[in-house]
Amino acid sequence: MIRLGDVVTDQHTQSCFDMGASGADRSGAPSIPVVVVADEHDPASAERAKRLAAELSVPLRELDEDGPASRLVLTATAERLELYDPAQRRCKPIVVDFQGGATGYRRTSLRSGKQPLARAVGFRGQRRSVLDATGGLGRDAFSLACLGGIVTIVERSPVLAAMLRDGLARAAACGDAGLREVVSRMTLIEGDACDVLNRMEERYAPDVVYVDPMYPPTHKSALVKNELRMLRSLVGTDPDAASLVELARRVALDRVVVKRHRHAPPLAGDPDTTYLGRRVRYDVHFCNRQ
Repeated sequence: MIRLGDVVTDQHTQSCFDMGASGADRSGAPSIPVVVVADEHDPASAERAKRLAAELSVPLRELDEDGPASRLVLTATAERLELYDPAQRRCKPIVVDFQGGATGYRRTSLRSGKQPLARAVGFRGQRRSVLDATGGLGRDAFSLACLGGIVTIVERSPVLAAMLRDGLARAAACGDAGLREVVSRMTLIEGDACDVLNRMEERYAPDVVYVDPMYPPTHKSALVKNELRMLRSLVGTDPDAASLVELARRVALDRVVVKRHRHAPPLAGDPDTTYLGRRVRYDVHFCNRQ
């Protein structure tokens, strides 16, 4: 049985299921090949790349070695893991970074409980446990932790889980005490959210289950479109998202929050209430458990 917040083998991660592949085992959504390479400018990263390739059960190749024409490359540098598409060399690699950039900015911009996300999850001065069932790059999970939540991230793609572990470890070792405090409340489970919820003991059920299924981009920047394209090629779509929401409604103590594009149809029936952001909305389904 899964016990929320008490399943870690180290500070931030627990691998609950043997996925045995470079991408997630998502029905109807095969992933493209992934290879691991070492940073050509850092000979010391070769050993890390070797360990990572073995952990993910994917090929280890030299940077200029021939491989599948359609593939993603996970580069192990001395500082971090980077995912990129060799066919799009002008695009920046994807990195899980909780310290800088747009994600780091969220720590200062999400202090108000009046934000749509905070209102949807139900932060009203009290600390809540949240299970983010669709971890991805961890940005929403980080936002929830910045708002004071105790957050469990579930990600079924081994590649994304490895990147999340890397990002959490770097943040936990940084010199910023405030950031270390935030990520200390974030736990990663590598596995399928439906399996995790089905195996979870009722007394450890989260207050909130948060679901952010993959949806097509609309008016987004080229960087965001590139990220979504790479993520979609890696993990596919989320054909089981509606059934995940229904299962989450039976497990969560208080509510299930579904993030949708502002104009997208509801995922699992009409929500009980909705909170609107500029480009997205948060559909809230109350569980009404007695």
